[in-house]
Amino acid sequence: MRKKVLLSMGLVAGLIATVLALASCAPTTTDGTSTSSSASSTQSFLVMIGFIVLLFVMMYFLTIRPQRKRQQEHTKMMQSIQRGDRVITIGGLYGTVENVTEDSITIKVESGTTMRFIKSAIASKVTEETAEVK
Repeated sequence: MRKKVLLSMGLVAGLIATVLALASCAPTTTDGTSTSSSASSTQSFLVMIGFIVLLFVMMYFLTIRPQRKRQQEHTKMMQSIQRGDRVITIGGLYGTVENVTEDSITIKVESGTTMRFIKSAIASKVTEETAEVK
């Protein structure tokens, strides 16, 4: 996760540097003189706008889209929780679901204590694969 953030920050910094470098360059003719200022400023402006659009597209695919996908998967998991499922809370508490209501879940921990949590406090279900890793 941290690598993705660093990668996206590096890409953003690279794009900004490229935009600044391109904006400061003025196209020249074959004899070395500058072209008209209005044509070069329009061209620089269009290049800059293009890079800004590219920047937003990259940020969408690197940050917003994966976060939405994780959120949809979590919502689907929350809707599928039922009595008897083993879950992990966001605080790291393992337990078995005893009761599910519209806005809360009651879980029973190993000591026999029952605790009530809001649904958003459930981080994940414990599956056979998750249990084997531990």
